[in-house]
Amino acid sequence: MAPVVYLDTSALVKRYVAEAGSDEVRTLLRGAETVGTAAVAQVEMAAALAKAVRTGALAREEGQSALGAFLEDWPRLHRLRVTDLLLEMARDLAWREGLRGYDATHLAAALLWQETLGVPVLMATFDVGLWRVAARYLKVWPRDMA
Repeated sequence: MAPVVYLDTSALVKRYVAEAGSDEVRTLLRGAETVGTAAVAQVEMAAALAKAVRTGALAREEGQSALGAFLEDWPRLHRLRVTDLLLEMARDLAWREGLRGYDATHLAAALLWQETLGVPVLMATFDVGLWRVAARYLKVWPRDMA
């Protein structure tokens, strides 16, 4: 059965920028039943790409192209709304697990999505701290981040 895949921003960036892990992310997404992320990923993507341009990791044209491709795909992603319930879960995860704000928000979104769908959600993240915490709650990808 094809997985339901949740992408945090660290995994989502690899879909649009060629870097370590990009090919693996594209392969994962080709085999996915559906792909989702939290609505805040739109802001995080713009910030991540802008930072890559500022630091010289990407040329301005590359950053703009990546952002354009992402925005073109945005309507096709299942976007999880940031609701009061999601924020309460994220707040509790941030406090209990020591996660950063948006990391806690992504984990809460993936957990709520799994609960809503009633099927396992595979969380893709390249953030080691988030991966370690998420692995206690969900299936995580890639499998060898620990």
